[in-house]
Amino acid sequence: MQTASKKVVNGWAMYDWANSVYSLVITSTIFPAYFEGITGDDKEETINDTVVFFGREFVNTSLYNYALAIAFLVVAIMSPLLSSIADYRGNKKSFLRFFMTMGSIACSALFFFDASNLGFGLICMIIACIGYWSSVVFYNSFLPEIAAPADRDRISAKGFSYGYTGSVILQVICFVFVMKNDLFGITKGFASQLSFLLVGIWWFSFASFSLRRLPNSEPAGEMNNKNILSNGYKELRKVWHQLASLPLLKRYLGAFFFFNMGVQTVMLSATLYGKGELAIPTANLIISILIIQLIAIPGAYLISKLSARIGNLKALMLCVFLWIGICIAAYYIPKGGIYHFYVLAVIVGFVMGGIQSLSRSTYAKLMPVTKDTASFFSFYDVSEKIAIVIGMFSFGFITELTGSQRTSVLALMIFFIIGLFLLLYTKAAENKIVTN
Repeated sequence: MQTASKKVVNGWAMYDWANSVYSLVITSTIFPAYFEGITGDDKEETINDTVVFFGREFVNTSLYNYALAIAFLVVAIMSPLLSSIADYRGNKKSFLRFFMTMGSIACSALFFFDASNLGFGLICMIIACIGYWSSVVFYNSFLPEIAAPADRDRISAKGFSYGYTGSVILQVICFVFVMKNDLFGITKGFASQLSFLLVGIWWFSFASFSLRRLPNSEPAGEMNNKNILSNGYKELRKVWHQLASLPLLKRYLGAFFFFNMGVQTVMLSATLYGKGELAIPTANLIISILIIQLIAIPGAYLISKLSARIGNLKALMLCVFLWIGICIAAYYIPKGGIYHFYVLAVIVGFVMGGIQSLSRSTYAKLMPVTKDTASFFSFYDVSEKIAIVIGMFSFGFITELTGSQRTSVLALMIFFIIGLFLLLYTKAAENKIVTN
């Protein structure tokens, strides 16, 4: 096949520009800090603020983690179904438009979220998360259609760079509103709410531009296929049975499940931990997240170079070992330790970019030669989302059980330690295969 025109390729990459603002503003920076602020009492001596929801008292940060866990559980259940529809019906644009619209409207609706309507805010947060991750399923599935195999790495990287650039631009705009709110005659709370509205408008506007340039897909199966609702789940079951004859891949997936559980939970909980447990000001939290974003790209590149020299599994073991150290360091950061948090952000950014890119490429290398690459990656994606569900729920539950997010951070070490031992187990199997 030939790579599509520059117009189509740029249009595809623009969706990353459009939706990445959700990841940065809503998932990582302003929204978690805003949520913690409006559900807390602003008293430094209070370690854990609580809220009443559905007649039960929750630690506010735990409730946030539970809500995200629910959202990712829905995505994990829906993902195989969505993948099946994308393959068999050929109407990817329609579903991409639907989930994009759903997610962007939910982000915009957060403009109305305040302390008086907690349930409304949580519902919007869950819908936005589902909209974002579901739309990404269809967005990713366009890549093989618009890019020849030789161009896919380059075009995929183009989408990543577009997303990074677009998200940082809007993040800086929102940062100005939140931190210089007096210049605009608005409160910090209203500035945050305005940021959520801007995310929704930005996402919808640039995604609409992208959709106009994307081609219509050709269906891979019959339009009246009776098994369209079950094909995706059948493919997952088929991969599960195949793993029995692929011991190296099976061991690696076990390791990935556990260390990724730790990685994703740290990424999703970092802002709430900094705001609620360490009393880091919002401005400094946003700077920390931007540091992570900036360091992640060279981190991914350098760890990729390292893996070429010592091998993927050894490089991953080094990354996981560093994550264990990060958990210990985060536990001991003093309250108000802004510069400690900055240093930790640099280390997190370095290993975050590296472990995410290396995890996926290692999986691709260990996969058997097969035409069912979509099925294998769907299995990988579902494993990732289920790990997030368990990680986020565990973090919230341990916080409520012990009364401290510090304990939850330290408990994340268990996931990384299990992952490290399973990587050693995988490496032993690889050595045995090489020896034989």
